[in-house]
Amino acid sequence: MTDSAQPDMDIYSLEKLMHETRQLAARYRQTTGSTLPVTSEIARFDAARALDLDLIDDPNSHIDAIGRSGEREQKRVIIKGRAIFESTRASPRIGQINPEQEWDIVVLVLFDENYDVDEIFEASREEITDALDNKRDSNRKKRGAMSIAQFKIIGQRVWSRENGPEQEVWDNQNN
Repeated sequence: MTDSAQPDMDIYSLEKLMHETRQLAARYRQTTGSTLPVTSEIARFDAARALDLDLIDDPNSHIDAIGRSGEREQKRVIIKGRAIFESTRASPRIGQINPEQEWDIVVLVLFDENYDVDEIFEASREEITDALDNKRDSNRKKRGAMSIAQFKIIGQRVWSRENGPEQEVWDNQNN
């Protein structure tokens, strides 16, 4: 689609659309018990706003964004999102992370049952590849699979609902 074919949408319209999408996804899950496949798009939107990222709108790109400022400036970012529901008993996993591709950091956006952001974690390429190399299950390692719990252990919380951006990066390994 060319730029002229895209509808003219300002940031306020996009924020309203994301708000409505959250409400629809939450209501759909409450009604059917199934989830709508919108978590990744909401995660991209929220991570870009919270962490000052420029989103990549190329569906063929293996990265989701480029950092604009601070420690993330010019970093290539993969964004993952997961909604955590109280009724979920299994250990949820994040999507595949391919260590063969070119990227610098992975951001994990965790949502509550209403698809509102609860926390955002990030982990560097080194932290992710070390964790994948240390996995005992070779099939999961080959697929780049990782649980949310493991990501939280190796990563750093960079945003929380209570505090917004973390002033001092909270490190689960040292605190």
